[in-house]
Amino acid sequence: MQLSLVKSSGKNAKEAEIQVSDKVFGQEFNEPLVHQVVTAYLAAGRQGTHAQKNRAAVRGGGKKPWKQKGTGQARAGTIRSPIWRGGGVTFAAQTQSYKQKVNRKMYQGAMRSIYSELLRQGRLLVIETMEVKTHKTSDLLKKLQDMKLDKVMLILDEVDNNIYLAARNLPHVDVRDVVATDPVSLLHYSNVLMTVPALRQIEENLA
Repeated sequence: MQLSLVKSSGKNAKEAEIQVSDKVFGQEFNEPLVHQVVTAYLAAGRQGTHAQKNRAAVRGGGKKPWKQKGTGQARAGTIRSPIWRGGGVTFAAQTQSYKQKVNRKMYQGAMRSIYSELLRQGRLLVIETMEVKTHKTSDLLKKLQDMKLDKVMLILDEVDNNIYLAARNLPHVDVRDVVATDPVSLLHYSNVLMTVPALRQIEENLA
């Protein structure tokens, strides 16, 4: 598959094309697989540290508050009953892990499907190199505006310090290396701009 490179001016460079792997960027969109992987990724991000005390975990209440009969009150065995003030929670939440099992082949298949769909939709752009002379936000912003990109995720083979610092104040711009890319971020941004070395790394990882 031939893919045209993008100039910094935002126009497709017809004379500059590269060959990309059909196995990575020419797959059909597998929506059930992508949904499963995205759901698992979001679930793994949950801390699961919420916890409440049930009647067994609340301190005290070992003694029966009053005798069983003769007082005219309801029968009670402990003051830590869930229906008492200060008692335990009936269905207390406990710490747990929300992780879902996703094997490597499934994850790689979902990533190939996402990259292929981004390319079909015209949201995946490839540039030879991505550099800014200074760490000023205005320099990076001007370069992105020249390419007519607003909400964009930059994927580099190695994160450049100037680009990283320049992008910190841009709320709709994210800079990552190939290892740090994830399916949720790829689907979140309107456009994905990657360099040729980053593209080759992706092909090597997903081939």
